[in-house]
Amino acid sequence: MTGSEAPPPTPQAAPTFRLAYVPGVTPAKWVRVWQERFPDMPLSLHAVTAAEASDLLREGGADAGFVRLPVDRTFFSAIPLYTETTVVVVPKDHVIAAVEEVTTEDLADEVVFHPLDDVLDWERPPGEPAFERPATTADAVELVAANVGLLVVPQSLARLHHRKDLTYRTLVDAPQSSVALSWPEEATTDLVEDFIGVVRGRTVNSTRGRTTSRSTSAPEQPKRKRPDTGGGARRQAGTGSTRRGGATGGKSGKGTKGTGRGKPRRRS
Repeated sequence: MTGSEAPPPTPQAAPTFRLAYVPGVTPAKWVRVWQERFPDMPLSLHAVTAAEASDLLREGGADAGFVRLPVDRTFFSAIPLYTETTVVVVPKDHVIAAVEEVTTEDLADEVVFHPLDDVLDWERPPGEPAFERPATTADAVELVAANVGLLVVPQSLARLHHRKDLTYRTLVDAPQSSVALSWPEEATTDLVEDFIGVVRGRTVNSTRGRTTSRSTSAPEQPKRKRPDTGGGARRQAGTGSTRRGGATGGKSGKGTKGTGRGKPRRRS
């Protein structure tokens, strides 16, 4: 094919909701609800690193994504979902494995890896720095298994890279990582609104969010008027005393005391 030739036309792809997610996030429960609620709308998953997520969404490679905060709020909308516990990953025979939780001071004499894809916002990482920063969290886990040092990560990443020879303990005074659903604010489409409803736990009949999902319901019928039996004419003809006084007795329409003529007779 020469440079002047155009590629053959391709059929337009069917609409699909494209969802990105970063390591540690498990979108299965939301995907299941989406498939049950919108069986005719496919959902495709795109695994990306935490550093790649914003660029992918910004460039239109996905409609929305589960990302780690912070995000650029001048461009993205975000719904915070949860904040993770921070843990330290250690070999199972390490002294820290004997306790339930530790502080950063307990790591002061330990080599603690700070991988290049670290998602924690440290002012200063704890422990002694390693000779070289591992490229990824997965690489750092391998080094921990080799008894070279320790690793501090959100709990979901410790679970993601679980090994039988490693364990983890809560680090109580470390920064924490929060996960959010995010999308470009200018690209808040109907599909994005639908997925927001899924994540927020809205029911199918919820009045919030996208209105087109309710467009197939039957239109509300106007209330039927009750047949006029003449009561209206009687109310217009009189002062209303026929309902309050008259044959049944009681107070007159002007609010004055009755004369007694309407009082029931006492039985002998």
